[in-house]
Amino acid sequence: MPPMEPTLNRPLRRSFVKGLLGITSFWMASGNASWTAALAAEAARPYQPIFFDAMEYRFVEAASERLFPADNNGPGAKALGVAEFIDRQMQTPYARGENWYMSGPIQQGPANLGYQLPFVPRDLYRKGIAGVEHYTRQHYGKGFADLPPAQQDEILTALEGGSVQLGEVPGRVFFEQLRTNTLEGAFADPLYGGNRGLGGWSMLGFPGARADFMDWVNQEGAPYPLAPVSISGETA
Repeated sequence: MPPMEPTLNRPLRRSFVKGLLGITSFWMASGNASWTAALAAEAARPYQPIFFDAMEYRFVEAASERLFPADNNGPGAKALGVAEFIDRQMQTPYARGENWYMSGPIQQGPANLGYQLPFVPRDLYRKGIAGVEHYTRQHYGKGFADLPPAQQDEILTALEGGSVQLGEVPGRVFFEQLRTNTLEGAFADPLYGGNRGLGGWSMLGFPGARADFMDWVNQEGAPYPLAPVSISGETA
């Protein structure tokens, strides 16, 4: 139930992605133009958040972009529609903790006992965002989304390090939740609202939901020649 170990190291993310690109050799100039056009078209369509209010949605867009920024490897969280993915996730049984054991006692314990708070993901976002906004206005005089990237990174780094308490929610717990959902939104099937234009999969050279790609599994270093395909049949 607890999210993956967090990191805010952008050079590490770039090195990780570059390594995958080196293995797949998929990222070609023609493909780059293709996903750019697809993402631009998708980004132009309006999306109205269902769970988040306007301020909360701006926060998720801004924070997820700092966790997964655009660079020369490919698109960032905003272009990939990560905020939309997370908003849609908040309507699911997962976000309501319907398969979580939430009965007491609820108390602080060692890390190996896992998640111990009485909050499901919807609660973590609502309380966590409110806490971050209160913190940023106290220390920077503005809401998170209105700060320059360097200051946004300072705040996210403080959350990751556990030096900020967001009311009832530890900053590190909220950071882990946001980071995990950001990565899911970047690389999940586009059917769920993220990975817009299959930009995340194209960046990795991941074939997606193709019925058969075994001919290419053992061709080490050979570029995969086909675009990824979503469960819905969408292709890059």
